[in-house]
Amino acid sequence: YPVARARVLFDATLIESGRWLSGSTHEVSSAGPSQGQIIYATILGERSGSRVTFTKAYDGTAPGYTVVEYEGALSEDCSEIEGRWAIRKNWSGKFLMIRSSGKEQAVEHEVFERI
Repeated sequence: YPVARARVLFDATLIESGRWLSGSTHEVSSAGPSQGQIIYATILGERSGSRVTFTKAYDGTAPGYTVVEYEGALSEDCSEIEGRWAIRKNWSGKFLMIRSSGKEQAVEHEVFERI
């Protein structure tokens, strides 16, 4: 940010399907008229090997929060994504996402054919 601020912490749920990523986030707003309120965003992006890119788009309930672009690298053990974020190419910084231990869930879908 142009002004020094504390870290922005958010909880993210990421779903990977093939190379595509989707999901959502929630965080406590740190500025403006929505300060202190929980705000939500959706995530859309992709992963190619260890390279991860995604866009976090806020849902519009908090004025001033729009879109953040993320680009980073997935750790070898798939427990962290580290990289850079950018807002409108004017603001940018580093980010680190860490998977909570014990939170990984694998979902298996079976397809049934009707005869």
